[in-house]
Amino acid sequence: MSNWISCYHPSTNSWHRLTTIPGLLENQVLKGFSIASIGETIYIIGGRYWYKVVGDGHDDTVHETSITVRSSVLKYETRRDTWSSCAPLATPRYNFACTCKDGKIYVAGGQTTLDSADGTCLAEVYDPTKDEWKPLPNMSTLRYKSVSVAWQGKIYVVGGFAKRGNSDSKGPYMMERSSAELYNPQQQNWKYVARMWDLDIPPNQIVNVNGKLFSSGDCLNAWKGHIEAYDEKLNMWNIVDGSHSPISTLAMCPRMQRIFCTMAPIGTQLYFLAGYRMPGEILKTRTEVHVFDTSATANGWRSFEPIEEEGEKELCSHCSVVKLDSP
Repeated sequence: MSNWISCYHPSTNSWHRLTTIPGLLENQVLKGFSIASIGETIYIIGGRYWYKVVGDGHDDTVHETSITVRSSVLKYETRRDTWSSCAPLATPRYNFACTCKDGKIYVAGGQTTLDSADGTCLAEVYDPTKDEWKPLPNMSTLRYKSVSVAWQGKIYVVGGFAKRGNSDSKGPYMMERSSAELYNPQQQNWKYVARMWDLDIPPNQIVNVNGKLFSSGDCLNAWKGHIEAYDEKLNMWNIVDGSHSPISTLAMCPRMQRIFCTMAPIGTQLYFLAGYRMPGEILKTRTEVHVFDTSATANGWRSFEPIEEEGEKELCSHCSVVKLDSP
């Protein structure tokens, strides 16, 4: 039940289990963490430990208990197939925003304790050449379950459950949910951006492709049936022409259960990796890969042959692109 990392090869439409995240005990699962890549190295950052317990012989229900918030950072060198520990986060956190820019990893917000529904305004940046985390100025909002993307030379932290840092309200997070904060590394300050995200439900992923921002869903519905692009001038998201896709929907396949959907940008293309639990007496998983070319003028979709496997596959929407240079 330990967390493991799968590798998908676009050139061959093939999967293989790459490695297992070390340090987890039996029945322990890592959730709410972030994965980032710099060069040929993958980083596993923060998160919280969960303990899975299957009921006794009279009850096969799986019970989950959260144990502790994690500050540790691990790096996996893909070419050498080795794991090692990095300097830990200054602030343990999970459900936080994370992105890379200029060879550094930026994290912001998230939750720092298990017994509070509040987020944090704290942010920090990691320099792998020094193996060092440095604090950044605080955001003006407490924020968690937001997403981060590097865009136009700045770091954007978008959406999430958020409220003003000086608010005394104990009620639900409202208007700030659809807002964003952007960090300017040159000026070393944050700027609040109202209504950058259309919904008060946090986004699932936002990616930068050739200077344009794209999204395909939110944390409750990872695939909304189309792709949206951000219009900076109008501060709104518009449906991309021709982006209604062949990705299986639950309405089309009511007996299938989607267990993950994530997207990864490679060049001008968006790779969508979707997995489904298949009905039947024998437990099977179906994996679909669809590609949308953002530069296409007509139908930009192409699909790969689905892959069906026996057994359980429980993936989260953590995805990172690694380009291996020839030795």
